Amino acid sequence: MELENTNAKNGCEERSKSDSAEHVDPWVVSVDLQETTKWKDLSKTERAKLLLSIPVKTILLLVFVYFFICALGFLTDAFQLLGGKTNAKIFKENEVLSNPVAGLMIGILATALIQSSSTTISIVIAMAGSKTIPVRQTIPIVMGSNIGTTITNTIVSLAQAGSREEFRKAFGGATIHDVFNWMCVIVLLPLEVASGYLYHLTKALVESLNVSGSSKTKKDLLKTITKPFIRLFVQIDKTALKCKALHVNGTSRSMLKRWCDKSGDACFPLNATGNSRCKNLLAQTDLSDEEAGIILTVAALLLIVLCLFVVVKLLNSLFRGTMASLVKRFINADFPGKFGWLTGYVAILVGTGMTMIIQSSSVFTSTLTPLVGVGIVSLERMFPLTIGANIGTTVTGILAALAVSESRVHLTLQVALCHLFFNISGTILYYPIPFLRRIPIYLAKSLGNTTARYRWFALVYLFGMFFLLPVSVFALSQAGPVVFMAVGIPILILLVLVIFVNILQVKAARYLPHILRDWEFLPSWLHSLEPYDTVISKLMCAKCCRKFTETKQDLKV
Repeated sequence: MELENTNAKNGCEERSKSDSAEHVDPWVVSVDLQETTKWKDLSKTERAKLLLSIPVKTILLLVFVYFFICALGFLTDAFQLLGGKTNAKIFKENEVLSNPVAGLMIGILATALIQSSSTTISIVIAMAGSKTIPVRQTIPIVMGSNIGTTITNTIVSLAQAGSREEFRKAFGGATIHDVFNWMCVIVLLPLEVASGYLYHLTKALVESLNVSGSSKTKKDLLKTITKPFIRLFVQIDKTALKCKALHVNGTSRSMLKRWCDKSGDACFPLNATGNSRCKNLLAQTDLSDEEAGIILTVAALLLIVLCLFVVVKLLNSLFRGTMASLVKRFINADFPGKFGWLTGYVAILVGTGMTMIIQSSSVFTSTLTPLVGVGIVSLERMFPLTIGANIGTTVTGILAALAVSESRVHLTLQVALCHLFFNISGTILYYPIPFLRRIPIYLAKSLGNTTARYRWFALVYLFGMFFLLPVSVFALSQAGPVVFMAVGIPILILLVLVIFVNILQVKAARYLPHILRDWEFLPSWLHSLEPYDTVISKLMCAKCCRKFTETKQDLKV
């Protein structure tokens, strides 16, 4: 019995030791140039094995990175199959879209459901081009899509939950994108509602340009590489979602493309008459969109976990000793001397350029997330790269906006430029000032530290931030402006004050009144996750202990 209690106790109290090293900053990327065994001490056989293993491991790394990117594509398609009808209904509610807060929440929900800001922006552009909704009403949706697209990073970071320290860094690297986008929206959405600066700026710019539509402008390097593999299994009918959102005929058309025809963008339900089955695995079945989406979601998540597991192992194997130190030093180093301040801006340009090439901010930042987790890329370097990805992803919308008829291009291009200038405005607002630049990094580290201590917090954050919060705010916004402001403004002010006091508690506690130097004067459930963790641990331990006891009894029998 004592042995059973000891084992149960040890299993239930796994968390704790990671926080005991007070003198070690877990966020510091070590660039120590020492290695276990020096090159000159290796035998000829060991040197040959090492030289041979590097290209082999590099090729394997590239292969699994490719499958990881394909898995993200599968996950995007799966969420479109699962959330396509819901998104279509959301976009049809034109009266709701007149409320900017509701539009913001719709942008978050729609993008979180389909895992692609590019798809959301494309739908919004199509609706603006067809004059289904005015351009000004699309701006909050565009802002919301910036937040919703970051859910992919958070999902990817969960794959590193097995290692507490890797999970800490990976979750921090993933959520810095969320934090920055929320900070931009909190300032720029009220400014846009009050002044319409994005609307008027982009309208003046479009009117000064001589633009014409061209369906041959859009090119996508990443999809050119991954699409052949993805289309072996699934193909999404993008026209169906746009048709549903635009109130046109054919709303019963399936999101899963089964029949390949020559009619292109026509909005009507396809059938076997005069058409041939598409050559992908799911097209050969009679599964509904929801059934196919569930199967594809499970398969995509399993593939993501497998690929990340192998990628992390290969990275740990490749980047160790002197090589690891040199790579870390190169990626995280600043320019020398007086030019050090330029480093972050160059990183922004690198992030912009990389995202323009692959045309997917989700893929770029999701690829960086495990690198932050294993300690190759620092959070401070991840931040400007993420800002650059925000700017680079707008190119997809601009190309989509140009791929319409000349009579509509001024409307579609204005929406795409609103997306571009929103991200540029956020960068100008927060990055040049060092104090403001450190706020999202501090908040992301706080989230990472919390998740390292309470791993269940990651799931709470995922569902709360991308689903529960948008739905709650959306419902509140429908109660009318008076109710929304009476409830929303005090909550927002309280949240800002709490964050500000938290920062002062860490950085300058002496300037605070004695009672505010910590939160101990509040009930524990208001300032600590420990009470909730105790309940969750007891539930998990009860289940764990019950299984352990049943196993012992079975062995005795």
